[in-house]
Amino acid sequence: MNPHHKDCIDALNRLIETCKDGEKGFLSATDGVHSPELKALFHDFADQRKHFAGELQSEVRRLGGSAQTSGTVVATLHRGWMNIKALVAGMDEAAIIAECEGGEDAAKKAYEDALKQALPQETRALVQRQAMQVKEAHDRIRGLELVHNHR
Repeated sequence: MNPHHKDCIDALNRLIETCKDGEKGFLSATDGVHSPELKALFHDFADQRKHFAGELQSEVRRLGGSAQTSGTVVATLHRGWMNIKALVAGMDEAAIIAECEGGEDAAKKAYEDALKQALPQETRALVQRQAMQVKEAHDRIRGLELVHNHR
């Protein structure tokens, strides 16, 4: 592995963990909502995060590193998905949406932190593209939360 790529690979592995945690969180959220539209949306976001993790894993390998293959139990607390399982059991749609937004807040920050690193041009383009889509997902969930809170 190129020693110049170590920080980059570490940043990408943190994003892989974030994406894997998001994938699990969104899949859990689908079990706690009644609305077919919300189920479909959360399922789509879970698929998106799975795809993002795959792209990032390929990039880590391309850079000569060892790619993270899962999310983390401890870090889940810090990624905003902490209460999702409890909320799903209670079937509280508004609370589940709020928890998803918390997860997306953490994902946005993870991407912002990664973009502060010195990344090779190709890697930076990948991370920026994903960061844009994470922000779009966050904004969409934020809009859902506002709608649910005004019912």
